[in-house]
Amino acid sequence: MNRIWNSVVGKLWLTILLLVSFVLFIATVLQLEFLENYHSEQIRESLTQEAETIAQLFREHEGESMAFEVIPSILDEDTNVVVAQQPDEVTYYIHEGLNSERTRELILEEPAFQEVFETDQTVVKELILPSLQDENMLESFIVLASPLEAEEAVHGTVFIYQSLDVMQQTTRETTNTVFLSAFIAFILTTIFAFFLSTRITSPLRKIREGAMELAKGNFETKVRATSNDEIGQLAVAFNQMGRQLKHHLEVISQEKEQLSSILTSMTDAVITFNQDRTILVSNPPADQLIREWFYSRGADEEFLMPSEMLHMLDYVLEQEEELDEELEMEGIYYAITISPLYSGESVRGAVAVLRNMTEQHRLEKLRSDFIANVSHELRTPVQMLQGYSEAIMDDIVETEEERREVTKIIYEESHRMGRLVSDLLDLARLESGHMRLYRNPVAVKPAIERMTMKFAQAAREQEVRLSFNSPLSDQVIAEMDEDRIEQVMTNLIDNAIRHTPQGGDVTISVTKEQGFAKVAVADNGIGITVEDLEYVFERFYKADKARTRGKGGTGLGLAIARNIIIAHDGKIFAESALGEGTVFSFILPLKKL
Repeated sequence: MNRIWNSVVGKLWLTILLLVSFVLFIATVLQLEFLENYHSEQIRESLTQEAETIAQLFREHEGESMAFEVIPSILDEDTNVVVAQQPDEVTYYIHEGLNSERTRELILEEPAFQEVFETDQTVVKELILPSLQDENMLESFIVLASPLEAEEAVHGTVFIYQSLDVMQQTTRETTNTVFLSAFIAFILTTIFAFFLSTRITSPLRKIREGAMELAKGNFETKVRATSNDEIGQLAVAFNQMGRQLKHHLEVISQEKEQLSSILTSMTDAVITFNQDRTILVSNPPADQLIREWFYSRGADEEFLMPSEMLHMLDYVLEQEEELDEELEMEGIYYAITISPLYSGESVRGAVAVLRNMTEQHRLEKLRSDFIANVSHELRTPVQMLQGYSEAIMDDIVETEEERREVTKIIYEESHRMGRLVSDLLDLARLESGHMRLYRNPVAVKPAIERMTMKFAQAAREQEVRLSFNSPLSDQVIAEMDEDRIEQVMTNLIDNAIRHTPQGGDVTISVTKEQGFAKVAVADNGIGITVEDLEYVFERFYKADKARTRGKGGTGLGLAIARNIIIAHDGKIFAESALGEGTVFSFILPLKKL
């Protein structure tokens, strides 16, 4: 029943049936009431007419016997007549039955009929009287009492009565006919209602099936319009809605993909917050940043963001104003822009864009340090060149020997400035990636040994023992730019010799470690402090004890060496202990055979 009532067919069908049933019920009740009244009225009219006919007979015939002889011929079969001069004086009656005498007595004793003997009014009344066919039953009778007038005087009263069984039988037959008609009408209505509801709802079911397909994402679904009525117009509107939905979803999908691509390709972190500060949308850089916050702050925190950013977010959500700040959070510099997001006129959240400015800060510091270092490094040779050149111009230098000495100093300082400029250009090319490497397969052991032996004479002049050792065979090959690696070795060996006292040792070794060739330059010189060790590869950095200006360095050699090794996909390290010596080593990937 619930299934039928929950369908349009069932609802329409039951509605029509209930409406028709109600109409048929009302019509049947009214019709039965009308027929009952009609039959009763017909009996009254028939009895009244018969009473008038009997009265007419008494007026037309002089003797009662003549009238009594004619009376049976004008009465119906089921009609009974009693003629009485007084309530206790019956002069005539017909149609005897089982209880006819008792029936006549009850009629004459009825108070309503007592008045008829005294007045000239006709009285009609229904009475419950003994049945004329069954001795032990009572029946309903309709009784008419009418005065008999003859020769301008009342001759008596005629009582005409008839059992209502005839009327009830007619009423029952009529009722059966009415109910049969109502039942046939109900059956026909049921069939018609079912056919009509099915016909009407069939397009609706197709539209429902189409809507289910649309809900599944099949926007190619079409519903056939079989008529030009409202249902047909609904099918046309449904098809148009499907096309519009497909178009709008395609537009939304394109915009979503475009927005997703933009957010994904952005290097800045983008985070969208809800009104309650929960995160709605974030791009990959933002996800990485959130994970870092999670690991640094712990899972027990209610909000993983730093407190500085939470204060900015609260300000934007409360004041509904855009905020742009640069903050240092947990040792990292960020440029943060937070803008409110509106839904109508109310703020529904905020979007934050975070740009990591740590590298920019570092580069800015390096730039300022670079300018300061270059200025500092160039100031001394420039001042010396200026001072000695002025001495020559002012004829302060008198002897030829002094002139040659001054000229030599100017020559050396100019060469030093040239080396400084060349080193700066090399470093700039390496860091910018514009310096090209010419890599070739090179046997590592012979190449490093040859580079080492070039410093044998310089070591003897400094009274330093220079040695080379390697367990590798000559078949160990690495792809490298031999000239650039020689530049690295020159810098490392020269530094080691210059910073090793007389009688010291400088040892160069080449070993193999897990697919890499490791080259180490070790000395037992004065060493480098722990504080200075982490900065030795910075440009212009000079440790006070290990790398003094008096040794002739520019402060760029190790920075250049590090960039050359990195360009070869290798790494360079420094290990030192103050007063015990220093070891510079680098690794290069070997060629896979």
